[in-house]
Amino acid sequence: MKMKYFYFHLIILNIIFVQLNAQKLIKSNQEKFRPQIHFTPEKNWVNDPNGMIFYNGTYHLFFQHSPNASVWKDISWGHATSKDLVNWTRKPIAIYPDSLGLIFSGSVVFDKFNTSGLGKNGVAPLVAIYTQHDMLKEKSGRNDFQNQSIAFSLDGGEHWNKYVNNPVLKSPGIRDFRDPKVFWNKSTNKWIMSLAVVDHISFYSSKDLINWTKESDFGTGLGNHGGVWECPDLFPLKFEGKQLWALLVNTNPGGPNKGSATQYFIGNFDGKKFVPYSTDEKWIDYGPDEYAGVTWENTANKKYFIGWMSNWMYANIVPTEKWRNSFTLTRELSIGKFKNDFIIKSNPISAIKSLEVDSEELTSLISSSDLNITNKIKNFTVPSKIEIEFEKNNDVIICFANKNKEQLKVGFDDLKNQFFIDRTKSGITDFHKDFATVSIAPRLCDNSKVKMTLYLDKSSIELYADDGSTVMTSIIFPNSDYNTVNLSSKKNSKINKLKYFQLKSIW
Repeated sequence: MKMKYFYFHLIILNIIFVQLNAQKLIKSNQEKFRPQIHFTPEKNWVNDPNGMIFYNGTYHLFFQHSPNASVWKDISWGHATSKDLVNWTRKPIAIYPDSLGLIFSGSVVFDKFNTSGLGKNGVAPLVAIYTQHDMLKEKSGRNDFQNQSIAFSLDGGEHWNKYVNNPVLKSPGIRDFRDPKVFWNKSTNKWIMSLAVVDHISFYSSKDLINWTKESDFGTGLGNHGGVWECPDLFPLKFEGKQLWALLVNTNPGGPNKGSATQYFIGNFDGKKFVPYSTDEKWIDYGPDEYAGVTWENTANKKYFIGWMSNWMYANIVPTEKWRNSFTLTRELSIGKFKNDFIIKSNPISAIKSLEVDSEELTSLISSSDLNITNKIKNFTVPSKIEIEFEKNNDVIICFANKNKEQLKVGFDDLKNQFFIDRTKSGITDFHKDFATVSIAPRLCDNSKVKMTLYLDKSSIELYADDGSTVMTSIIFPNSDYNTVNLSSKKNSKINKLKYFQLKSIW
């Protein structure tokens, strides 16, 4: 009888423990500034997304993570999974540092044919390829402190074993030699690695993910070189039935609105060399707060992209406490054209619609000096989504404000033919001299109607204009949620349509 009561009490204690942990998690997800539709770890620092792959019906997101600090320190690979790229499950740390160094950015592939020989008992492995950064070597003045290592998983990415003969690609004595992004090239039956090397991208090939041969270099003197090149990603995209190749290159600093940003090139890749069609500067996101953006592997004919939602100018000092930094919404990439040049278009994946719980549509509005539309929307809350459409020869400003008289302005300037995000009075801005700024982006579309879709979260806004031709991401830190929405214009501007969506939290 005593044993029976012991087990009964043990079950009760376990239930209480689970409930307390659940309450703790709910509370952590409701902290000030905590995003409600964007992924964040439960606590501590996060930067680059890494190793994203779709495998056995699950999307895996790995990321640069400090397990024990809310600033950059002891970088490991954090881990989260999702069934729809919208709702996320946080997982334990996937890969920790070791004697070879910290675990920097990289990628994960499904080695379907076990080319690496790391599979066992008929199970093909997932293989992670990442940079190891040796802090001791760096501090001693050596230049060979970044090398490429691999790890493998035989249980779908839950647990990882490091390869015994790491590193598999040693630095030739170059300080910036990192961020391997790998894919299987069917045309050559080889693995292709894109690697960031100071001011260019080096391409390597391998038949087994272990022995690598250098094929070519790309980028010296091309595109933007305001800072070091990082986190490359090479992948095919189709346009009107023709296969093109996109090369993403993240640069820090040098972005269009200062600091870090993701540029790209469109061209041809023959298995060894990448040749761009144009070397003009192009940015996948013109806002100040998208960086290190790369794509998921193993997603068939779709290309899904996610970026780190911050900027190296101030990422370590943004005014959050238990957690620091987040990721953009997941976006689907496609190819478009503007003035006879190819561009990459980015739009939130369709699954984001699952968060819409209520909507209001307003038509034939006239935006003059100040039009308060809050009273026309029954349940304006944050997070939310707003779609707006108007004729090109209009100026339109959407102003979100709160009880603290803080304001976030987003809009279109017809004279300059550009979009903007003004966060100069958006809330807390004094932690860095370059935060209280107006960011601008060009309009890359000739249509007579201007379309803007806004996703407003607790501490960020994302602008998708003209079906994703121009994208801007900006973080913000209002002292309270914005609770009013105003439309304004330099002249009387007709708004064809404005639609508001209330969004539920992913937590």
